Amino acid sequence: MSLLAPLNGVAFTAFGQHVIWSDMIGNTVGLAALALGWRRSIWTWPAQLLSGLILVAAYASAHLSGGVGKQLLVIGVALWGWRQWQRGRQQAQDGSIAVRFASWGERGVLLAGTALGTVAVGTLFTLLPQLSWNPWPDAYIFVGTLAAMVAQARGLVEFWFAWLLVDLVGVPLAFSSGLAFSGLVYVVYFALVVWGLRDWWLRSRRAAAAESRPVLEGAAA
Repeated sequence: MSLLAPLNGVAFTAFGQHVIWSDMIGNTVGLAALALGWRRSIWTWPAQLLSGLILVAAYASAHLSGGVGKQLLVIGVALWGWRQWQRGRQQAQDGSIAVRFASWGERGVLLAGTALGTVAVGTLFTLLPQLSWNPWPDAYIFVGTLAAMVAQARGLVEFWFAWLLVDLVGVPLAFSSGLAFSGLVYVVYFALVVWGLRDWWLRSRRAAAAESRPVLEGAAA
């Protein structure tokens, strides 16, 4: 008997689709991780790590190799992001996580990296169909998730936009793959992403205004 079998058992049935335990628990933890990220809590990273570990079982049960790879990537980036935020808290006077808008150079690197990564991973999945039955959506989500988490680890407001773009493909793919709970949670994700985007946007504007104020006061003096 597989060690993943209990996690891949059916928790309940809704709208004619079976919801498995790993899908339900992993996405609930992931939802909590996103809410913690909105609040700039460092606990967002352990929560993302745990969510990734559980969702490996969910995607394996649906034979979505791209999804499994994405979650393994989430685990690795969560460890790195956790360390980045720990350093950020140590450097901040009040122990908080600073957020800001990316520079145009950083945006260019993120966009170019995401585009090239999607082409590379999509081509790999196409050449090796055993890795994914739906190569291009899987590749898009795989690389988009990496871009979003890297931006989050660096405290960039743009990470919320990246999650929005990932959700546009993630929602229909989850429903079509039989992961109904993932699809429903993505809808809640959307609301949290919008609220989180607003909060980080306002915080970054206030921080930028506070930084420019001493310069203006010095010039006036």
